[in-house]
Amino acid sequence: MRGKNVQVSLYVLIPVIFSGISTLGVILTYQLMQTKLLQQNPKVFLFLLAAVSVLTLLFSVLLLRFFFKPLLKFVRETQKMPILKHAVTQEPKITRDLNQINEIFDNVTHILGKVEARELFPEIVGSSPVMRNVFTQILKVAPTDATVLISGESGTGKELIATGIHKHSRRKNGPFVKVNCVAVPEGLMESEFFGHEKGAFTGAVEQKKGKFEQADGGTIFLDEIGDMPETTQAKLLRVLQEREFERVGGSKTLKVDVRLIAATNKNLPQMIKEGKFREDLFFRLNVFPVNLPPLRERKEDIALLADYFLSQLPNPTTLSTPVLQALIGYSWPGNVRELKNILEQASILSDNGIIEMCHLPALFRNDIGNRLNISADLSLDEKLNLMEKELIIDALRKTGGIQVKAADILGINQRSLWHRIKKLQIDIGTIKNLQ
Repeated sequence: MRGKNVQVSLYVLIPVIFSGISTLGVILTYQLMQTKLLQQNPKVFLFLLAAVSVLTLLFSVLLLRFFFKPLLKFVRETQKMPILKHAVTQEPKITRDLNQINEIFDNVTHILGKVEARELFPEIVGSSPVMRNVFTQILKVAPTDATVLISGESGTGKELIATGIHKHSRRKNGPFVKVNCVAVPEGLMESEFFGHEKGAFTGAVEQKKGKFEQADGGTIFLDEIGDMPETTQAKLLRVLQEREFERVGGSKTLKVDVRLIAATNKNLPQMIKEGKFREDLFFRLNVFPVNLPPLRERKEDIALLADYFLSQLPNPTTLSTPVLQALIGYSWPGNVRELKNILEQASILSDNGIIEMCHLPALFRNDIGNRLNISADLSLDEKLNLMEKELIIDALRKTGGIQVKAADILGINQRSLWHRIKKLQIDIGTIKNLQ
């Protein structure tokens, strides 16, 4: 008969073991106290009591080493890796350097999160916490057939998110049909969605399948659904409820097996209050909402995005430190699309392969200038913090993000640099990604 595996948490096992060791020590001490020979020779008793205490302590230390040996081995091995070798500067010791071990695990967790994002969603550039949260939502909803409503400002990449959902769904081998509701004229929208029969209207010289019929067995993505006319909204609601429709000019009811993903940059609840969007349709669409953050809320990704866009250009181009700081400090009303356009324009103006502030568009430079004028009203401490942050980032850029070398340039020890990086909220990963 095969025995069952019983799993016991270390949170239970370790306290039980050490409680047992303590209990054995107490029992052994009590037994020694009952011995007449020891009662008559207090010095011998004290010697044996000390020996029992030392043995108990040594046994406890050996058990600790047994439990922590895999942890210490893991930390030592990660220190040898180029990507983490500067995260901890000393050999970790349990009694002294638990904070350094925590730092190692924080670095490993951060790097693994980036690797997972890059592997699962190679078409989406971003590894910030807010984007990893979006990726988690995608992985949860993708295997289902639930309708997804993606909301976010223009230029945030809603179509890429919809593509990611389809690629991780059971329908990934089926068609993925995209429709931009703004690009379709209102008079042709019904025909575009549901198709038409020959002779249904002037110019309908042959039968045409609509987008829903083309997407049968797959996914249809309706972008900017907030711009859909109310008449089409009612017919879309029927498709979502009944999974059936008729072509324009036809009487035959067609059934489809389609998963719907919609996206909008509009405030649909506000449009419902204004009578511009059907409330019942909103509830049908909003089964699983995904909110895509604007670029100003995921500034950790700016360097990654810049590096990606610059790598797509025919001539290799890099960013100077002031430009990187300017990009990170900008509000990005046009989001990722605006970043891509600015970098493409600046790379054309760059002569030596390095984008400087003078290569950036005038409107962008004016916005940065206005922001710096506001900073003139800052206190002395705030101004000093900004200067210190600029110096640290410049040193880290020169050393490829290696803190030991950056500390040497700045003339401070590494622990001091690490605390300053934490205090000033400098993202080391952002700087390394530009190397």
